[in-house]
Amino acid sequence: MTAMVLDTGALVALERNNRKAWAKLMFAVADNAVVQVPAGVVAQAWRDGTRQARLAQALKHCEEVPLEGMAARASGMLCAATGTSDVIDASVAIAAAALARHQPTTVLTSDIGDLRRLIEQLGSAARVSPV
Repeated sequence: MTAMVLDTGALVALERNNRKAWAKLMFAVADNAVVQVPAGVVAQAWRDGTRQARLAQALKHCEEVPLEGMAARASGMLCAATGTSDVIDASVAIAAAALARHQPTTVLTSDIGDLRRLIEQLGSAARVSPV
């Protein structure tokens, strides 16, 4: 069973009814895999719940990971270490690295390069998969 972490590109793909993204999510759900989405990712994708039924449906299958305290600081520090500026991407990488310590983990993303770089900086075994 492979855990999954979704980034904003993955949520946008799900909202747009991307079949590949839905297939990956539903496969993970059927396998009883952990599916996480950092709270900042939700904030980037959420605009109007009355018009985002697909996104709301997708989020029902996800655990939202808070971005506060030590996780927020770690995200900023990871950006500093990699020369990047997107703390939300960093929070995705940190969530994936935490899961990958205990189980195989994949990040579903449209931003393969940055996520791979952040995950490599953490020395994590998490994999990156395109939407």
